[in-house]
Amino acid sequence: MVLPAPRLFDGEPIDQAPELKMSTEFRIEHDSMGELQVPADALWGAQTQRAVQNLPISGLRMPREFIRALGLIKEAAAMANFELGLLDEDRATAIINAARTVSSGKVDAHFPVDVFQTGSGTSTNMNANEVIARLANRDHDVGVHPNDDVNRCQSSNDVIPTAIQVAATLMATERLLPSLLHLAETLDIKAEELAGVVKTGRTHLMDAMPVTFSQELGCWSQQVRSNIKRVRSALKRVRRLPLGGTAVGTGINAHPEFGPRATSALRKLTGTRFRSADNAFEGISSQDAAVELSGQLKTLACSLMKIANDLRLMNSGPLAGIREIELPALQPGSSIMPGKVNPVIPEAVCMVAAQVIGNDATITIAGQSGLFQLNVMMPVVALNLLQSLQILAAASDLLADRAVSGFTVCEESIRAALERNPILVTALNPVIGYEAGAATAKQAYRKGKPIKAVALKTTGLSAEELDRLLDPLELTRGGIKG
Repeated sequence: MVLPAPRLFDGEPIDQAPELKMSTEFRIEHDSMGELQVPADALWGAQTQRAVQNLPISGLRMPREFIRALGLIKEAAAMANFELGLLDEDRATAIINAARTVSSGKVDAHFPVDVFQTGSGTSTNMNANEVIARLANRDHDVGVHPNDDVNRCQSSNDVIPTAIQVAATLMATERLLPSLLHLAETLDIKAEELAGVVKTGRTHLMDAMPVTFSQELGCWSQQVRSNIKRVRSALKRVRRLPLGGTAVGTGINAHPEFGPRATSALRKLTGTRFRSADNAFEGISSQDAAVELSGQLKTLACSLMKIANDLRLMNSGPLAGIREIELPALQPGSSIMPGKVNPVIPEAVCMVAAQVIGNDATITIAGQSGLFQLNVMMPVVALNLLQSLQILAAASDLLADRAVSGFTVCEESIRAALERNPILVTALNPVIGYEAGAATAKQAYRKGKPIKAVALKTTGLSAEELDRLLDPLELTRGGIKG
Protein backbone atom coordinates (compact mmCIF):
# COMPACT_ATOMS: atom_id res chain seq x y z
CA MET A 1 0.00 0.00 0.00
CA VAL A 2 1.35 3.43 -0.95
CA LEU A 3 0.54 6.52 1.07
CA PRO A 4 -1.41 9.03 -1.11
CA ALA A 5 0.90 11.74 -2.40
CA PRO A 6 0.29 15.37 -1.42
CA ARG A 7 -1.70 17.23 -4.07
CA LEU A 8 -3.10 20.67 -4.58
CA PHE A 9 -6.70 20.93 -3.46
CA ASP A 10 -8.89 20.27 -6.48
CA GLY A 11 -12.37 20.06 -5.02
CA GLU A 12 -15.11 22.24 -6.45
CA PRO A 13 -16.36 24.73 -3.83
CA ILE A 14 -19.93 24.10 -2.73
CA ASP A 15 -21.99 27.18 -1.96
CA GLN A 16 -24.36 25.41 0.40
CA ALA A 17 -24.18 22.09 2.20
CA PRO A 18 -26.56 19.54 0.69
CA GLU A 19 -29.60 18.81 2.79
CA LEU A 20 -29.36 15.66 4.84
CA LYS A 21 -32.49 13.56 5.26
CA MET A 22 -31.95 11.40 8.29
CA SER A 23 -33.73 8.12 8.81
CA THR A 24 -35.88 7.62 11.86
CA GLU A 25 -33.63 4.80 13.02
CA PHE A 26 -30.78 5.27 15.47
CA ARG A 27 -27.59 3.61 16.56
CA ILE A 28 -25.93 3.80 19.97
CA GLU A 29 -22.66 5.73 20.26
CA HIS A 30 -20.61 6.47 23.36
CA ASP A 31 -18.04 8.96 24.55
CA SER A 32 -16.45 9.78 27.90
CA MET A 33 -19.82 10.93 29.23
CA GLY A 34 -21.67 7.75 28.33
CA GLU A 35 -24.03 6.45 25.63
CA LEU A 36 -26.57 8.28 23.47
CA GLN A 37 -28.54 7.78 20.28
CA VAL A 38 -27.22 9.04 16.94
CA PRO A 39 -29.16 8.90 13.63
CA ALA A 40 -28.27 5.59 12.03
CA ASP A 41 -27.02 7.08 8.76
CA ALA A 42 -25.11 10.04 10.27
CA LEU A 43 -21.35 10.05 9.80
CA TRP A 44 -20.82 11.88 13.08
CA GLY A 45 -20.59 10.36 16.52
CA ALA A 46 -21.45 11.00 20.14
CA GLN A 47 -19.66 14.30 20.75
CA THR A 48 -21.19 15.90 17.66
CA GLN A 49 -24.61 14.63 18.67
CA ARG A 50 -24.30 16.18 22.12
CA ALA A 51 -23.50 19.55 20.54
CA VAL A 52 -26.48 19.27 18.19
CA GLN A 53 -28.79 18.52 21.12
CA ASN A 54 -27.33 21.08 23.52
CA LEU A 55 -26.97 24.06 21.17
CA PRO A 56 -29.95 24.45 18.81
CA ILE A 57 -29.42 28.21 18.57
CA SER A 58 -29.28 29.66 15.06
CA GLY A 59 -29.35 26.93 12.46
CA LEU A 60 -26.15 28.48 11.08
CA ARG A 61 -23.43 25.95 10.33
CA MET A 62 -19.72 26.55 10.01
CA PRO A 63 -18.94 27.94 6.53
CA ARG A 64 -18.02 25.66 3.62
CA GLU A 65 -14.52 27.11 3.37
CA PHE A 66 -13.95 26.41 7.06
CA ILE A 67 -14.90 22.74 6.60
CA ARG A 68 -12.61 22.62 3.58
CA ALA A 69 -9.76 23.95 5.75
CA LEU A 70 -10.48 21.35 8.45
CA GLY A 71 -10.22 18.58 5.89
CA LEU A 72 -6.92 19.93 4.61
CA ILE A 73 -5.55 20.23 8.15
CA LYS A 74 -6.54 16.65 9.04
CA GLU A 75 -4.93 15.38 5.82
CA ALA A 76 -1.74 17.31 6.54
CA ALA A 77 -1.73 16.05 10.13
CA ALA A 78 -2.02 12.43 8.99
CA MET A 79 0.89 12.94 6.58
CA ALA A 80 3.02 14.41 9.35
CA ASN A 81 2.12 11.66 11.81
CA PHE A 82 3.00 9.00 9.23
CA GLU A 83 6.36 10.65 8.54
CA LEU A 84 7.04 10.73 12.29
CA GLY A 85 6.13 7.06 12.71
CA LEU A 86 3.08 7.90 14.83
CA LEU A 87 0.57 6.40 12.39
CA ASP A 88 1.00 3.21 10.38
CA GLU A 89 0.54 3.35 6.63
CA ASP A 90 -2.92 1.79 6.62
CA ARG A 91 -4.40 4.22 9.13
CA ALA A 92 -2.65 7.21 7.57
CA THR A 93 -3.95 6.30 4.12
CA ALA A 94 -7.48 5.83 5.40
CA ILE A 95 -7.45 9.17 7.24
CA ILE A 96 -5.98 11.03 4.25
CA ASN A 97 -8.62 9.68 1.86
CA ALA A 98 -11.43 10.46 4.30
CA ALA A 99 -10.06 13.94 4.94
CA ARG A 100 -10.04 14.58 1.21
CA THR A 101 -13.73 13.68 1.10
CA VAL A 102 -14.33 16.29 3.81
CA SER A 103 -12.32 19.01 2.08
CA SER A 104 -14.09 18.32 -1.22
CA GLY A 105 -17.47 19.31 0.26
CA LYS A 106 -19.14 15.97 -0.44
CA VAL A 107 -20.11 15.41 3.19
CA ASP A 108 -20.84 18.95 4.36
CA ALA A 109 -24.32 17.86 5.40
CA HIS A 110 -22.67 15.80 8.13
CA PHE A 111 -21.36 18.94 9.85
CA PRO A 112 -24.54 19.99 11.69
CA VAL A 113 -23.05 21.80 14.69
CA ASP A 114 -24.33 25.33 15.23
CA VAL A 115 -21.85 28.19 14.90
CA PHE A 116 -22.82 29.35 18.37
CA GLN A 117 -21.16 26.58 20.36
CA THR A 118 -18.25 26.20 22.71
CA GLY A 119 -15.86 29.10 22.10
CA SER A 120 -12.91 26.87 21.24
CA GLY A 121 -14.85 25.19 18.44
CA THR A 122 -14.22 21.80 20.09
CA SER A 123 -17.56 20.45 18.86
CA THR A 124 -16.68 21.22 15.24
CA ASN A 125 -13.18 19.75 15.58
CA MET A 126 -14.68 16.57 17.04
CA ASN A 127 -17.31 16.61 14.32
CA ALA A 128 -14.47 16.46 11.78
CA ASN A 129 -12.62 13.79 13.73
CA GLU A 130 -15.74 11.61 13.99
CA VAL A 131 -16.75 12.00 10.34
CA ILE A 132 -13.23 11.25 9.10
CA ALA A 133 -12.89 8.23 11.39
CA ARG A 134 -16.22 6.80 10.28
CA LEU A 135 -15.43 7.32 6.59
CA ALA A 136 -11.97 5.79 7.09
CA ASN A 137 -13.35 2.72 8.83
CA ARG A 138 -16.22 2.34 6.37
CA ASP A 139 -13.94 2.45 3.33
CA HIS A 140 -10.80 0.81 4.75
CA ASP A 141 -11.82 -1.09 7.94
CA VAL A 142 -8.58 -0.30 9.78
CA GLY A 143 -9.86 0.70 13.24
CA VAL A 144 -9.27 4.47 13.07
CA HIS A 145 -10.14 6.29 16.32
CA PRO A 146 -11.41 9.92 16.19
CA ASN A 147 -9.21 11.16 19.05
CA ASP A 148 -6.26 8.81 19.09
CA ASP A 149 -5.66 8.73 15.33
CA VAL A 150 -7.44 11.56 13.46
CA ASN A 151 -6.71 14.10 16.23
CA ARG A 152 -3.22 12.80 17.05
CA CYS A 153 -0.78 15.58 18.05
CA GLN A 154 -3.65 18.07 17.90
CA SER A 155 -6.12 19.92 20.08
CA SER A 156 -9.22 21.86 19.15
CA ASN A 157 -7.33 24.83 20.59
CA ASP A 158 -4.73 24.82 17.81
CA VAL A 159 -6.79 23.20 15.02
CA ILE A 160 -9.64 25.73 15.06
CA PRO A 161 -7.49 28.91 14.88
CA THR A 162 -5.41 27.20 12.21
CA ALA A 163 -8.58 26.41 10.26
CA ILE A 164 -9.70 30.05 10.51
CA GLN A 165 -6.35 31.21 9.14
CA VAL A 166 -6.12 28.60 6.39
CA ALA A 167 -9.70 29.25 5.25
CA ALA A 168 -9.27 33.03 5.32
CA THR A 169 -5.97 32.86 3.43
CA LEU A 170 -7.39 30.62 0.71
CA MET A 171 -10.54 32.73 0.33
CA ALA A 172 -8.50 35.91 0.14
CA THR A 173 -6.00 34.60 -2.39
CA GLU A 174 -8.39 32.56 -4.53
CA ARG A 175 -11.45 34.82 -4.47
CA LEU A 176 -11.07 38.28 -2.98
CA LEU A 177 -7.74 39.45 -4.37
CA PRO A 178 -8.50 38.34 -7.97
CA SER A 179 -11.90 40.06 -7.75
CA LEU A 180 -10.31 43.28 -6.50
CA LEU A 181 -7.71 43.19 -9.24
CA HIS A 182 -10.49 42.66 -11.78
CA LEU A 183 -12.36 45.67 -10.40
CA ALA A 184 -9.24 47.86 -10.51
CA GLU A 185 -8.47 46.83 -14.08
CA THR A 186 -12.08 47.43 -15.14
CA LEU A 187 -11.91 50.92 -13.65
CA ASP A 188 -8.63 51.57 -15.47
CA ILE A 189 -10.13 50.50 -18.80
CA LYS A 190 -13.15 52.75 -18.27
CA ALA A 191 -10.89 55.63 -17.21
CA GLU A 192 -8.86 55.33 -20.40
CA GLU A 193 -12.03 55.16 -22.47
CA LEU A 194 -13.28 58.44 -20.91
CA ALA A 195 -9.93 60.20 -20.59
CA GLY A 196 -10.96 63.34 -22.46
CA VAL A 197 -14.39 63.81 -20.88
CA VAL A 198 -14.51 66.70 -18.38
CA LYS A 199 -17.18 67.02 -15.72
CA THR A 200 -17.98 69.24 -12.76
CA GLY A 201 -16.05 68.29 -9.66
CA ARG A 202 -17.83 68.44 -6.33
CA THR A 203 -16.78 69.05 -2.74
CA HIS A 204 -19.32 69.08 0.11
CA LEU A 205 -21.77 67.93 -2.61
CA MET A 206 -21.40 71.44 -4.06
CA ASP A 207 -20.02 72.44 -7.47
CA ALA A 208 -16.23 72.67 -7.50
CA MET A 209 -13.42 72.80 -10.04
CA PRO A 210 -13.67 70.40 -13.01
CA VAL A 211 -12.14 66.96 -13.17
CA THR A 212 -11.96 64.36 -15.92
CA PHE A 213 -13.71 61.03 -15.70
CA SER A 214 -10.25 59.51 -15.97
CA GLN A 215 -9.18 61.31 -12.79
CA GLU A 216 -12.32 60.29 -10.92
CA LEU A 217 -12.17 56.65 -11.94
CA GLY A 218 -8.41 56.64 -11.42
CA CYS A 219 -9.04 57.65 -7.81
CA TRP A 220 -11.39 54.70 -7.37
CA SER A 221 -8.89 52.34 -8.97
CA GLN A 222 -6.16 53.52 -6.62
CA GLN A 223 -8.45 52.99 -3.63
CA VAL A 224 -8.98 49.40 -4.72
CA ARG A 225 -5.26 48.81 -5.35
CA SER A 226 -4.38 50.27 -1.94
CA ASN A 227 -6.81 47.80 -0.40
CA ILE A 228 -5.14 44.95 -2.26
CA LYS A 229 -1.86 45.96 -0.62
CA ARG A 230 -3.50 46.18 2.80
CA VAL A 231 -5.02 42.70 2.53
CA ARG A 232 -1.77 41.19 1.26
CA SER A 233 0.10 42.74 4.16
CA ALA A 234 -2.35 41.32 6.72
CA LEU A 235 -2.12 37.86 5.13
CA LYS A 236 1.56 37.70 6.06
CA ARG A 237 0.48 37.37 9.70
CA VAL A 238 -2.55 35.18 8.91
CA ARG A 239 -0.31 32.58 7.24
CA ARG A 240 1.58 31.96 10.51
CA LEU A 241 -0.15 28.85 11.84
CA PRO A 242 -0.23 27.76 15.52
CA LEU A 243 -0.73 24.08 14.60
CA GLY A 244 1.33 21.94 16.96
CA GLY A 245 0.75 24.18 19.97
CA THR A 246 -2.05 21.82 21.09
CA ALA A 247 -3.89 22.78 24.28
CA VAL A 248 -2.24 25.98 25.52
CA GLY A 249 0.76 26.53 23.22
CA THR A 250 3.29 24.24 24.89
CA GLY A 251 2.76 21.42 22.39
CA ILE A 252 1.78 18.89 25.05
CA ASN A 253 1.12 15.41 23.57
CA ALA A 254 2.54 16.45 20.19
CA HIS A 255 5.83 15.40 18.62
CA PRO A 256 8.18 18.43 18.55
CA GLU A 257 8.37 18.22 14.76
CA PHE A 258 4.64 17.75 14.21
CA GLY A 259 3.75 21.42 13.76
CA PRO A 260 6.43 22.24 11.19
CA ARG A 261 5.83 19.01 9.28
CA ALA A 262 2.06 19.41 9.18
CA THR A 263 2.46 23.02 8.09
CA SER A 264 4.87 21.94 5.36
CA ALA A 265 2.25 19.43 4.19
CA LEU A 266 -0.35 22.22 4.09
CA ARG A 267 1.99 24.25 1.91
CA LYS A 268 2.20 21.36 -0.55
CA LEU A 269 -1.54 20.69 -0.44
CA THR A 270 -2.56 24.28 -1.09
CA GLY A 271 0.38 25.88 -2.88
CA THR A 272 0.23 28.63 -0.25
CA ARG A 273 3.15 29.93 1.83
CA PHE A 274 1.95 28.82 5.25
CA ARG A 275 4.56 28.60 7.98
CA SER A 276 4.63 27.71 11.64
CA ALA A 277 3.86 30.55 14.02
CA ASP A 278 6.84 32.13 15.75
CA ASN A 279 4.89 31.78 19.00
CA ALA A 280 2.06 29.24 19.22
CA PHE A 281 0.80 30.84 22.44
CA GLU A 282 -0.10 33.98 20.48
CA GLY A 283 -2.02 32.09 17.81
CA ILE A 284 -4.04 30.10 20.37
CA SER A 285 -4.73 32.74 23.03
CA SER A 286 -5.54 35.57 20.61
CA GLN A 287 -7.24 36.22 17.31
CA ASP A 288 -5.13 39.26 16.50
CA ALA A 289 -4.35 38.14 12.95
CA ALA A 290 -8.04 37.69 12.18
CA VAL A 291 -8.86 41.06 13.76
CA GLU A 292 -6.18 42.73 11.63
CA LEU A 293 -7.45 41.14 8.42
CA SER A 294 -11.03 42.07 9.32
CA GLY A 295 -9.91 45.65 9.87
CA GLN A 296 -8.47 45.75 6.37
CA LEU A 297 -11.72 44.30 5.01
CA LYS A 298 -13.59 47.08 6.81
CA THR A 299 -11.37 49.62 5.06
CA LEU A 300 -12.16 47.93 1.75
CA ALA A 301 -15.87 48.09 2.60
CA CYS A 302 -15.56 51.85 3.15
CA SER A 303 -13.85 52.22 -0.23
CA LEU A 304 -16.49 50.19 -2.05
CA MET A 305 -19.29 52.13 -0.38
CA LYS A 306 -17.70 55.42 -1.49
CA ILE A 307 -17.42 54.19 -5.08
CA ALA A 308 -20.94 52.77 -5.09
CA ASN A 309 -22.45 55.94 -3.63
CA ASP A 310 -20.63 58.11 -6.19
CA LEU A 311 -22.06 55.93 -8.96
CA ARG A 312 -25.56 56.21 -7.47
CA LEU A 313 -25.36 60.00 -7.31
CA MET A 314 -23.88 60.34 -10.80
CA ASN A 315 -26.67 58.10 -12.11
CA SER A 316 -29.45 59.99 -10.27
CA GLY A 317 -32.35 61.29 -12.30
CA PRO A 318 -33.07 60.90 -15.11
CA LEU A 319 -34.67 64.37 -14.96
CA ALA A 320 -34.33 65.77 -11.45
CA GLY A 321 -30.93 64.33 -10.51
CA ILE A 322 -27.29 64.85 -11.45
CA ARG A 323 -27.54 62.59 -14.50
CA GLU A 324 -23.89 62.38 -15.46
CA ILE A 325 -24.04 58.69 -16.29
CA GLU A 326 -26.55 55.97 -17.00
CA LEU A 327 -25.89 52.64 -15.32
CA PRO A 328 -26.97 49.49 -17.15
CA ALA A 329 -30.71 48.87 -16.72
CA LEU A 330 -30.89 45.45 -15.09
CA GLN A 331 -34.43 45.09 -13.72
CA PRO A 332 -37.64 47.02 -13.08
CA GLY A 333 -37.22 49.36 -10.12
CA SER A 334 -40.70 49.68 -8.73
CA SER A 335 -43.81 47.62 -8.15
CA ILE A 336 -45.97 50.72 -8.54
CA MET A 337 -44.08 53.23 -10.75
CA PRO A 338 -43.83 51.92 -14.33
CA GLY A 339 -40.56 52.57 -16.15
CA LYS A 340 -38.53 53.28 -13.01
CA VAL A 341 -35.07 51.68 -12.98
CA ASN A 342 -32.91 51.67 -9.86
CA PRO A 343 -29.11 51.40 -9.37
CA VAL A 344 -29.41 47.91 -7.92
CA ILE A 345 -25.74 46.93 -8.10
CA PRO A 346 -24.38 49.98 -6.21
CA GLU A 347 -27.18 49.60 -3.65
CA ALA A 348 -26.30 45.94 -3.13
CA VAL A 349 -22.62 46.84 -2.78
CA CYS A 350 -23.47 49.41 -0.11
CA MET A 351 -25.39 46.76 1.83
CA VAL A 352 -22.43 44.41 1.56
CA ALA A 353 -20.21 47.16 2.94
CA ALA A 354 -22.59 47.71 5.85
CA GLN A 355 -22.61 43.97 6.62
CA VAL A 356 -18.80 43.79 6.54
CA ILE A 357 -18.50 46.77 8.90
CA GLY A 358 -20.92 45.00 11.26
CA ASN A 359 -18.96 41.76 10.93
CA ASP A 360 -15.82 43.62 11.88
CA ALA A 361 -17.48 44.89 15.05
CA THR A 362 -18.34 41.30 15.99
CA ILE A 363 -14.81 40.10 15.20
CA THR A 364 -13.37 42.96 17.26
CA ILE A 365 -15.43 41.97 20.29
CA ALA A 366 -14.55 38.32 19.75
CA GLY A 367 -10.88 39.22 19.45
CA GLN A 368 -11.03 40.79 22.91
CA SER A 369 -12.18 37.44 24.29
CA GLY A 370 -8.78 35.85 24.59
CA LEU A 371 -8.92 34.72 28.21
CA PHE A 372 -5.49 33.67 29.47
CA GLN A 373 -4.32 30.87 27.12
CA LEU A 374 -7.32 30.59 24.79
CA ASN A 375 -9.62 32.77 22.71
CA VAL A 376 -13.17 31.59 23.41
CA MET A 377 -15.11 33.10 20.49
CA MET A 378 -13.38 31.45 17.56
CA PRO A 379 -16.42 30.00 15.75
CA VAL A 380 -18.08 33.43 15.46
CA VAL A 381 -14.78 34.86 14.19
CA ALA A 382 -14.77 32.21 11.47
CA LEU A 383 -18.39 32.88 10.50
CA ASN A 384 -18.00 36.64 10.16
CA LEU A 385 -14.51 36.77 8.68
CA LEU A 386 -15.27 34.22 5.97
CA GLN A 387 -18.60 35.84 5.16
CA SER A 388 -16.88 39.20 4.75
CA LEU A 389 -14.34 37.70 2.35
CA GLN A 390 -17.06 35.95 0.37
CA ILE A 391 -19.44 38.87 -0.08
CA LEU A 392 -16.70 41.43 -0.74
CA ALA A 393 -15.36 39.26 -3.56
CA ALA A 394 -18.81 38.80 -5.09
CA ALA A 395 -19.67 42.50 -4.72
CA SER A 396 -16.40 43.54 -6.38
CA ASP A 397 -17.09 41.33 -9.38
CA LEU A 398 -20.65 42.65 -9.71
CA LEU A 399 -19.52 46.26 -9.40
CA ALA A 400 -16.98 45.72 -12.17
CA ASP A 401 -19.10 43.68 -14.56
CA ARG A 402 -22.61 45.05 -14.08
CA ALA A 403 -22.01 48.69 -13.21
CA VAL A 404 -18.60 50.13 -14.13
CA SER A 405 -17.97 48.37 -17.44
CA GLY A 406 -21.40 49.15 -18.87
CA PHE A 407 -22.26 52.68 -17.80
CA THR A 408 -22.62 55.38 -20.44
CA VAL A 409 -21.87 59.09 -20.10
CA CYS A 410 -24.58 61.74 -20.49
CA GLU A 411 -22.29 64.19 -22.27
CA GLU A 412 -24.91 66.84 -23.03
CA SER A 413 -25.99 67.06 -19.40
CA ILE A 414 -22.37 67.19 -18.23
CA ARG A 415 -21.44 69.92 -20.72
CA ALA A 416 -24.42 72.09 -19.79
CA ALA A 417 -23.63 71.88 -16.08
CA LEU A 418 -19.96 72.60 -16.68
CA GLU A 419 -20.64 75.72 -18.76
CA ARG A 420 -22.88 77.15 -16.00
CA ASN A 421 -20.44 76.39 -13.20
CA PRO A 422 -19.40 79.75 -11.63
CA ILE A 423 -16.66 78.03 -9.63
CA LEU A 424 -14.56 78.04 -12.79
CA VAL A 425 -13.81 81.61 -11.80
CA THR A 426 -11.27 80.15 -9.39
CA ALA A 427 -8.86 79.96 -12.32
CA LEU A 428 -9.01 83.76 -12.60
CA ASN A 429 -7.82 84.37 -9.02
CA PRO A 430 -4.16 84.91 -10.01
CA VAL A 431 -5.29 87.53 -12.56
CA ILE A 432 -8.21 89.42 -10.93
CA GLY A 433 -7.90 88.40 -7.25
CA TYR A 434 -10.17 86.40 -4.92
CA GLU A 435 -12.68 89.15 -4.09
CA ALA A 436 -13.30 90.15 -7.71
CA GLY A 437 -13.63 86.48 -8.55
CA ALA A 438 -16.19 86.00 -5.76
CA ALA A 439 -18.23 88.95 -7.03
CA THR A 440 -18.19 87.54 -10.55
CA ALA A 441 -19.27 84.10 -9.33
CA LYS A 442 -22.14 85.53 -7.28
CA GLN A 443 -23.39 87.52 -10.26
CA ALA A 444 -23.24 84.43 -12.46
CA TYR A 445 -25.21 82.48 -9.84
CA ARG A 446 -27.78 85.24 -9.48
CA LYS A 447 -28.36 85.72 -13.20
CA GLY A 448 -28.03 82.04 -14.10
CA LYS A 449 -25.51 82.85 -16.84
CA PRO A 450 -22.31 81.08 -17.87
CA ILE A 451 -19.25 82.34 -16.02
CA LYS A 452 -17.55 83.38 -19.26
CA ALA A 453 -20.40 85.70 -20.21
CA VAL A 454 -20.36 87.46 -16.84
CA ALA A 455 -16.55 87.58 -16.58
CA LEU A 456 -16.38 89.27 -19.98
CA LYS A 457 -18.20 92.24 -18.45
CA THR A 458 -16.73 92.28 -14.93
CA THR A 459 -13.05 91.47 -15.41
CA GLY A 460 -11.88 93.48 -18.40
CA LEU A 461 -10.38 90.33 -19.89
CA SER A 462 -10.87 89.56 -23.58
CA ALA A 463 -12.93 86.68 -24.87
CA GLU A 464 -9.73 85.01 -26.09
CA GLU A 465 -8.08 85.31 -22.67
CA LEU A 466 -11.17 83.94 -20.94
CA ASP A 467 -11.39 81.03 -23.36
CA ARG A 468 -7.79 80.18 -22.51
CA LEU A 469 -8.06 80.68 -18.77
CA LEU A 470 -11.40 78.92 -18.37
CA ASP A 471 -10.82 75.95 -20.66
CA PRO A 472 -12.32 73.09 -18.54
CA LEU A 473 -9.91 70.44 -19.80
CA GLU A 474 -6.93 72.67 -19.16
CA LEU A 475 -8.21 73.38 -15.65
CA THR A 476 -8.07 69.66 -14.82
CA ARG A 477 -4.28 69.79 -15.23
CA GLY A 478 -3.71 72.09 -12.26
CA GLY A 479 -1.20 74.92 -12.00
CA ILE A 480 -1.59 78.68 -12.37
CA LYS A 481 -3.38 79.78 -15.53
CA GLY A 482 -2.55 83.50 -15.38
